[in-house]
Parts: sequence; structure tokens; C-alpha cells
Amino acid sequence: MSAAITPEEAARHSAKMAKIKAARDRMMATKTGEKGLIIVHTGPGKGKSSSGFGMIMRCIGHGMPCAVVQFIKGTWDTGERRILTRHFADLCQFHMMGEGFTWETQDRERDLAAAAAGWAKARDLIRDDRNRMVLLDEINVAFRLGLLDPIEVLEFLAEKKPAMTHVVLTGRNAPDALIEAADLVTEMGAVKHPFRDGVKAQPGVEF
Repeated sequence: MSAAITPEEAARHSAKMAKIKAARDRMMATKTGEKGLIIVHTGPGKGKSSSGFGMIMRCIGHGMPCAVVQFIKGTWDTGERRILTRHFADLCQFHMMGEGFTWETQDRERDLAAAAAGWAKARDLIRDDRNRMVLLDEINVAFRLGLLDPIEVLEFLAEKKPAMTHVVLTGRNAPDALIEAADLVTEMGAVKHPFRDGVKAQPGVEF
């Protein structure tokens, strides 16, 4: 059992917390700007797409129209796809534009065509200023595989993205130019993964 706090200790704690609150209030008073952010989730660890979908669910919770374009993954029957298309189709458009992993398609022309179609759809969704957020899931992988030009994407975002639209780009190995241009970048680290111990991808965890 912890010792009782004396009146003097309680008073010192209250004074310390009051100073911290005053300093934080002063800092927050300067944070008044709003803008549509370019957000990047990258790195070798799990959670990049999951974090992006978490942001999409926040948008839905606020009644904000949003959209998802999935690159690379193909026709995976994911939990995110089920819940968004079955329950929130009025607020969130969902487009699966990939042909699957490149080692599965084994067809460079198909992969290039799928990536181009995905980016064309993404441009339309981003231009529509009714969409407050557009998630470009695994687009960084398309960059790494040479299926899309990151400079073309960045130029479009700089010139055509509505001022208040957030765009989230996920996938490992985000190009340096994207990281430099982004407003918010999070790198997911890999510490342990059950796949290394022979455990396959599982519903509710990976998809």
C-alpha cells in the first residue's frame, strides 16, 4: 500500500501541474492552422495499412466522406473491405485496383496497367473536394517496383489536391522525395513477427 500524500506534497504537485498546463495552453494557442495533410506510413513493421484504415474510420465517425484505393493487393477479402463496403458505402468509396503481388501475376504489362488505372481513379477521388481523406494503400510498393512515378504523384498533389483534403500513402520503402514533401511521416519498426516462426497471415491481424 502506498504512503499517504501529505498536504504539502499535494500542493507541490498541484502547482507543478498548473505550470505544465499553462505552458501547454500557451503552445496550443499558437496551433490554429488547418490544412489537408500528406501523410505517409512506411517502414518494415506491421501496421501501415491498419493505421491508414483507422484514419478512414475516424473520418466516417465524423461524417466526413472519404475514399480508399488499394494498389498491389488484388482481390483480397479483407476485414477492412467488408466493413467499409457493407456498412459505410455511403461515406467511403472503396476501389481495389491491384492485380495481386507481382510474383503472382508474373506479367509486367498487367501490373503497369493496374497501377496506372489505380492512379487514374485516385486522381479523380482526390480532385473531388467532397472527399476529406483519400487512402492510397500500398502505393509506396508500386513506387518501389517502378509501376508508378513518385514525382508525377507529388506534382499532382502539389498542384491539384484541394486545400483541405488529406491524402494517406502507405507501404514500405517510401521514396525519399515523398518523405521530404509529406506533412506527417510515421515509420513502423519491425521488432518481432510470427511469420518468421512459421505462423501464416491470420484474419483480424493481417487482413
